[in-house]
Amino acid sequence: MARPDPHLLRDYPHSRILTTRWIDSDPYGHMNNVVHYSLFDTVVNAWLIERGALDIQKSTVIGLVVETGCHYFAPLTYPEPVTAALRVAHIGRSSVRYEIALFGEKGGTAAAQGHFVHVYVDRASRRPVAELPAALRIALEPLRVASSTREIP
Repeated sequence: MARPDPHLLRDYPHSRILTTRWIDSDPYGHMNNVVHYSLFDTVVNAWLIERGALDIQKSTVIGLVVETGCHYFAPLTYPEPVTAALRVAHIGRSSVRYEIALFGEKGGTAAAQGHFVHVYVDRASRRPVAELPAALRIALEPLRVASSTREIP
């Protein structure tokens, strides 16, 4: 599999600035890779919560991560603010593929970019839903992008 080129911020319809923390740095002086995934999760869930598509305490349908991946291009450090950019590459019957890129304070290109796939399940049974809830589809539509060669495999 060929290594992708780093994405540009303009490749994403939504972005938000996230704050790094002292604890996010590892002994090598850069943000630990597990923090990248935490920032991915934060930008996705913040979008869904703010649009009324997810109530983390009460929603009967919840998303479980079933696949994830990330490519790293440049270090991110504390106390650098990170811009997390979000798009949706695929909406299925019960799943969604989110793509996220993280940009450092001075970066014109992504310092890291990745994806994760949520399968939406019934909270109680943990079985996939027959169809994504309407509120979720409505929240996802502004993030949807056409497939392109810049997409992460």
